[in-house]
Amino acid sequence: MLVHEKKAFWKFFSIYFGSVALLILAAGYFYYGEQQKVQLEKEHFSMIEHIRKLKMDQHDKHTEGIEHTVSLKKMINFNINNFEVKEDYFIAYLPYDWKGRYYLVKKSKKLFHEHLLNIKIKIIALQLSLLFLFAFISYHLSMRALVPMQEAIVKLDSFSKDLIHDLNTPVTSILLNTKILERTLSEDSKALQRIKRSAQEIGELHMSLTTLLEEDTFVMQNENIFEIVDELVNTQKSICGDIRFIVESSHLEAKVNKNAFKQILSNVISNACKYNKKKGSVKIYAKNRTLYIQDTGIGISNPENIFQRNYKEQKSGHGIGLDIAKRLCDSMDIDISASSTVGEGTLVRVKF
Repeated sequence: MLVHEKKAFWKFFSIYFGSVALLILAAGYFYYGEQQKVQLEKEHFSMIEHIRKLKMDQHDKHTEGIEHTVSLKKMINFNINNFEVKEDYFIAYLPYDWKGRYYLVKKSKKLFHEHLLNIKIKIIALQLSLLFLFAFISYHLSMRALVPMQEAIVKLDSFSKDLIHDLNTPVTSILLNTKILERTLSEDSKALQRIKRSAQEIGELHMSLTTLLEEDTFVMQNENIFEIVDELVNTQKSICGDIRFIVESSHLEAKVNKNAFKQILSNVISNACKYNKKKGSVKIYAKNRTLYIQDTGIGISNPENIFQRNYKEQKSGHGIGLDIAKRLCDSMDIDISASSTVGEGTLVRVKF
């Protein structure tokens, strides 16, 4: 099951199962409350029945925990339902004779608690059984709900792969032909430089999309992050000759997919160069398992938005590269964030 399919599955499952589980738990709670009232009524009735049999000289086998005394007590408007619940016992007053004397009946709450415990165990056992049953049903309902989405994803994924694969040929052709044109035209030709730059951007975008399509099948392994950094810095030096790179090299090992992480860093470092000042610098260092890429560029007014699709503050760019970088980071459980001061530069943090 793919990452987005797992997310959709757990959303469906939590809605189905959560709703039923809440209903089962609420029903059990209210049922227990009603049973508690029924048990109290039974306890009161057992005390009345005890005195009735006592008056009729009948031997009562069920007198465990019941005791009585006769006391003189003034009671106006006597009510047979007088019944009090104390901490350890129940008490009730029942008529003894017409001279104002009453039985004071006490009954221990031991049996009452035992009955409630048995009821509670039965309710919990029934609830657990129902929860397991509905978890099974919810699982199969969630899997069935995913089927239309999976079919749509397969079609879209197939279309995207075919489209991106077909883009490779014209992009390669444009780049090759610009190299041929460089030999015949002036290197300072603005039109040629624009074509070359646009072709490189399309090529980078093509690589990013190709990597993104493989996010659900990434093979993760331990890599020395600074080996990847050095490789990308050497590439950027040949493209951005006026940018000074400062790499405070250290050994930072993390579990990543190498191609995907190269694409993430490529997007971040190329942006740090593209939107830097003339003869600016890009500093790359690590601290506490976090990689920092700091530039001296023009800065960003809303750094919290740069990882959103289609967001861009400059006319150049597509607003897609950093969105792809964020998605690749999420798929590898890497946290990426940025802070910036306009006119001073931007700091990107990649936390493993």
